[in-house]
Amino acid sequence: MTLAASQAPPAPPRAAAPPPRPGPARRAWRTVSPYAYLAPFFTLFAAFGLFPLLYTAFVSLYRVELQTPGDMEWRGLGNYTALLGDAYFWVALRNTFTIGVLSTVPQLVMALGLAHLLNYRMRGRTFLRTAVLLPYATSVAAATLVFAQLFGRDFGLVNYGLGLIGIDPVDWQNGTVASQIAVSTVVIWRWTGYNALIYLAGMQSIPDELYEAAAMDGASRWRQFFHVTLPGLRPTILFTVVVSTIGATQLFGEPLLLEGSISGGISHQYQTLGLYLYEQGWGFFHLGRAAAIAWVMFLLIVVLVGLNALIARRRSRKEAGR
Repeated sequence: MTLAASQAPPAPPRAAAPPPRPGPARRAWRTVSPYAYLAPFFTLFAAFGLFPLLYTAFVSLYRVELQTPGDMEWRGLGNYTALLGDAYFWVALRNTFTIGVLSTVPQLVMALGLAHLLNYRMRGRTFLRTAVLLPYATSVAAATLVFAQLFGRDFGLVNYGLGLIGIDPVDWQNGTVASQIAVSTVVIWRWTGYNALIYLAGMQSIPDELYEAAAMDGASRWRQFFHVTLPGLRPTILFTVVVSTIGATQLFGEPLLLEGSISGGISHQYQTLGLYLYEQGWGFFHLGRAAAIAWVMFLLIVVLVGLNALIARRRSRKEAGR
């Protein structure tokens, strides 16, 4: 071997061959596959969500009876104007609002306090967190029937307890305010634990450094709750308010089973919009009017959720401007 040959530079490494380009079928599948994975959801939503919504809007413009659903008489907005002139519609709307306030406000306040307690380290914390969810897992029929017995006028446990402190028995099923309190109590009992766990999850996402800094500044646990916990839970609180508002607007099972009457008592004293819809559609067989009530409820929910979002946005803007 000559000296020139021994000092020759090594040959450069051969460049790796580029990976083969996927074929047109594979490229097309990569483009279509996300939509294919989402197709079952959208198919079910279109069949059981969108189509009933649009068909209900269509039926609300006609006079349709349950006995003869094929005979449809055009009414336009007649079903909606008939609702505005029906005194029982306004009673049901007022009852829905009052029961919603009586059940939602105490429920969320109690859930917030319960979540604050469960956030501390204590013995049996896992058991307690599971136990608060048991009312939510209970059947609404079973829970309401039990509370109907508790709120019985003659032999109810609640009136027995009131009698021990010198209060006369209350007619929980016939009095307007009393019956609405009874219905709200069932709702509070069922949903407080559910909302407490949602608040608890939100509390655990708040960094511990904020609490440590507040403690170093001399803030008590009460001040930490108001100045650290509540601001950190604002999105969670907004979510629970929106969900509770939707649930209160659609309230049906609890008032129906409290006395077993679709009219919501003798004088409609606790008939909600859900019960009023059921009474018109399956009590009086007016499917067109029932469809109009359903759309009024839908629009009411949209308005209430929009107001909640608008209030939350304005509040966040004010705090950002400080």
